[in-house]
Amino acid sequence: QVQLVQSGGGLVQAGGSLGLSCAASGGTLNLYHMGWFRQAPGEERAFVAAISRSGTTTYYADFVAGRFTISRDNSENTLYLQMNSLNPEDTAVYYCAANTWGLTTATLKSQDFPYWGQGTQVTVSS
Repeated sequence: QVQLVQSGGGLVQAGGSLGLSCAASGGTLNLYHMGWFRQAPGEERAFVAAISRSGTTTYYADFVAGRFTISRDNSENTLYLQMNSLNPEDTAVYYCAANTWGLTTATLKSQDFPYWGQGTQVTVSS
Protein backbone atom coordinates (compact mmCIF):
# COMPACT_ATOMS: atom_id res chain seq x y z
CA GLN A 1 0.00 0.00 0.00
CA VAL A 2 1.54 3.26 -1.11
CA GLN A 3 1.47 6.19 1.28
CA LEU A 4 1.11 9.70 -0.08
CA VAL A 5 2.44 12.66 1.89
CA GLN A 6 1.38 16.18 1.02
CA SER A 7 2.98 19.54 1.70
CA GLY A 8 2.07 23.13 0.97
CA GLY A 9 -1.27 24.80 1.40
CA GLY A 10 -2.08 27.74 3.61
CA LEU A 11 -3.71 31.14 3.38
CA VAL A 12 -3.53 33.33 0.29
CA GLN A 13 -5.32 36.45 -0.91
CA ALA A 14 -7.72 36.35 -3.84
CA GLY A 15 -5.79 36.63 -7.09
CA GLY A 16 -2.70 35.12 -5.55
CA SER A 17 -0.87 31.86 -6.13
CA LEU A 18 -0.05 28.78 -4.11
CA GLY A 19 1.76 25.52 -4.77
CA LEU A 20 1.07 22.04 -3.41
CA SER A 21 3.32 18.97 -3.43
CA CYS A 22 2.81 15.25 -2.92
CA ALA A 23 5.35 12.45 -2.51
CA ALA A 24 4.90 8.67 -2.59
CA SER A 25 6.41 6.31 -0.05
CA GLY A 26 9.42 4.33 -1.18
CA GLY A 27 10.08 6.59 -4.14
CA THR A 28 7.32 4.87 -6.10
CA LEU A 29 5.52 7.86 -7.59
CA ASN A 30 6.49 6.77 -11.11
CA LEU A 31 4.25 3.70 -10.77
CA TYR A 32 1.04 5.71 -10.48
CA HIS A 33 -1.30 7.92 -12.39
CA MET A 34 -1.90 10.85 -10.05
CA GLY A 35 -4.72 13.25 -9.34
CA TRP A 36 -5.67 16.23 -7.24
CA PHE A 37 -9.10 16.53 -5.64
CA ARG A 38 -10.65 19.05 -3.29
CA GLN A 39 -13.46 19.09 -0.77
CA ALA A 40 -15.16 22.06 0.81
CA PRO A 41 -17.34 21.71 3.93
CA GLY A 42 -20.72 20.22 3.09
CA GLU A 43 -19.68 19.38 -0.47
CA GLU A 44 -18.65 16.22 -2.27
CA ARG A 45 -15.01 15.64 -3.06
CA ALA A 46 -14.42 17.07 -6.53
CA PHE A 47 -11.90 16.30 -9.24
CA VAL A 48 -9.38 19.07 -9.88
CA ALA A 49 -6.65 17.70 -12.16
CA ALA A 50 -4.86 14.48 -13.11
CA ILE A 51 -1.65 13.44 -14.81
CA SER A 52 -0.50 10.17 -16.36
CA ARG A 53 2.42 8.13 -15.03
CA SER A 54 4.90 9.58 -17.49
CA GLY A 55 3.47 13.09 -17.29
CA THR A 56 2.56 13.20 -20.97
CA THR A 57 -1.21 13.49 -20.47
CA THR A 58 -3.09 15.88 -18.19
CA TYR A 59 -6.75 16.50 -17.38
CA TYR A 60 -8.36 19.49 -15.70
CA ALA A 61 -11.74 20.30 -14.25
CA ASP A 62 -13.45 23.16 -16.06
CA PHE A 63 -13.41 25.36 -12.99
CA VAL A 64 -9.59 25.35 -12.78
CA ALA A 65 -8.60 25.19 -16.46
CA GLY A 66 -6.22 28.01 -17.33
CA ARG A 67 -5.49 28.75 -13.68
CA PHE A 68 -4.04 25.54 -12.23
CA THR A 69 -1.20 23.41 -13.57
CA ILE A 70 -0.55 19.81 -12.58
CA SER A 71 2.96 18.47 -13.09
CA ARG A 72 5.28 15.80 -11.80
CA ASP A 73 8.96 15.06 -11.50
CA ASN A 74 9.36 11.32 -11.11
CA SER A 75 13.10 11.67 -10.53
CA GLU A 76 12.23 13.77 -7.47
CA ASN A 77 9.29 11.52 -6.54
CA THR A 78 7.06 14.58 -6.42
CA LEU A 79 3.66 15.60 -7.79
CA TYR A 80 2.82 19.30 -7.96
CA LEU A 81 -0.22 21.51 -8.27
CA GLN A 82 0.48 25.13 -9.09
CA MET A 83 -2.57 27.28 -8.40
CA ASN A 84 -2.77 30.78 -9.85
CA SER A 85 -5.52 33.41 -9.91
CA LEU A 86 -7.07 31.91 -6.80
CA ASN A 87 -10.51 32.99 -5.68
CA PRO A 88 -12.48 32.30 -2.48
CA GLU A 89 -14.38 29.48 -4.21
CA ASP A 90 -11.09 27.57 -4.35
CA THR A 91 -11.07 27.32 -0.56
CA ALA A 92 -11.08 23.62 0.35
CA VAL A 93 -9.03 20.73 1.63
CA TYR A 94 -6.90 19.51 -1.26
CA TYR A 95 -5.92 15.85 -1.62
CA CYS A 96 -3.48 14.08 -3.88
CA ALA A 97 -4.46 10.60 -5.00
CA ALA A 98 -3.03 7.67 -6.97
CA ASN A 99 -4.31 4.86 -9.15
CA THR A 100 -2.58 2.04 -10.99
CA TRP A 101 -4.95 0.82 -13.71
CA GLY A 102 -5.45 3.70 -16.06
CA LEU A 103 -6.31 7.33 -16.63
CA THR A 104 -8.99 8.47 -19.07
CA THR A 105 -11.84 10.96 -19.08
CA ALA A 106 -13.97 8.14 -17.66
CA THR A 107 -11.66 7.50 -14.68
CA LEU A 108 -11.42 10.90 -13.01
CA LYS A 109 -13.73 10.24 -10.06
CA SER A 110 -12.72 9.85 -6.43
CA GLN A 111 -13.63 6.15 -6.59
CA ASP A 112 -11.10 5.67 -9.39
CA PHE A 113 -8.23 6.58 -7.04
CA PRO A 114 -7.71 4.07 -4.22
CA TYR A 115 -4.74 5.77 -2.54
CA TRP A 116 -4.96 9.18 -0.90
CA GLY A 117 -2.80 11.75 0.81
CA GLN A 118 -3.70 13.26 4.16
CA GLY A 119 -5.08 16.48 2.69
CA THR A 120 -3.98 20.05 3.16
CA GLN A 121 -6.06 23.17 3.73
CA VAL A 122 -6.09 25.93 1.13
CA THR A 123 -7.86 29.10 2.20
CA VAL A 124 -8.35 32.03 -0.16
CA SER A 125 -9.41 35.30 1.43
CA SER A 126 -11.48 37.93 -0.37
